[in-house]
Amino acid sequence: ADESSGYESESAGGEGAGAAAADGTRGRQRRARTAFTSEQVCRLEKTFQRQKYLGATERRKLAAALQLSEIQIKTWFQNRRMKLKRQI
Repeated sequence: ADESSGYESESAGGEGAGAAAADGTRGRQRRARTAFTSEQVCRLEKTFQRQKYLGATERRKLAAALQLSEIQIKTWFQNRRMKLKRQI
């Protein structure tokens, strides 16, 4: 019984320690995940249906319209293309 409970605590502790060490070695924390509103997602999806890739101008305009950063728009489109690729 002691061996199995010890193994479980080592396993759980090892995962947490590994994640903490990875964050600590970089010296900065990860950015919080963006919670897109339903309106933002709807607009992003409609834009994605029309064109899978955005140029700098389109990305800038969409970011301003949705009050998001260009990087958030770029990342969303990258993730959406990967989702489409998985579905196919």
